[in-house]
Amino acid sequence: MNLKVLLAEREISRNIMAIASAMDGRDWPGLTGLLAEEITADFGAGEVSGAAHVVAYIRSFLDNCGATQHLIGNVVVDYQPAGEEEGTAPRAEPVARSRCYVCDTHLSRRDDSDLSFRTLGEYRDEWVCRDGRWLLARRDKNNRATVGSMAVFEP
Repeated sequence: MNLKVLLAEREISRNIMAIASAMDGRDWPGLTGLLAEEITADFGAGEVSGAAHVVAYIRSFLDNCGATQHLIGNVVVDYQPAGEEEGTAPRAEPVARSRCYVCDTHLSRRDDSDLSFRTLGEYRDEWVCRDGRWLLARRDKNNRATVGSMAVFEP
């Protein structure tokens, strides 16, 4: 393993955490800055494409609930440098894939409610390197279990 691989893995791992922090902090410009413009995501209810649409989809849930916390663990990053064969054609840019566990908790925004919703799941991500920065190009979330009520997301 060389330094380039280690630096890519570190930046991607940090970006996974930064995405979780941006969602919890409702930092929508910060979140957008970590996404490739052409990102495609599937959080379990079908694909959404384009950075603006992905952020709007996330906001359609998080803007309606109270505090959230996305805990990330078991992060594994696989880096493929530019030029390595993928299928039949060599790639011009490096790419990477990652997977990690996510345990997210969403609380009600209403003071008088004990309502909450939690998932235990896994993110499977694909990353592209643009202008020396790693950006999320695809995210698939596999929810293994849920606890609570999705009514926490109702306005």
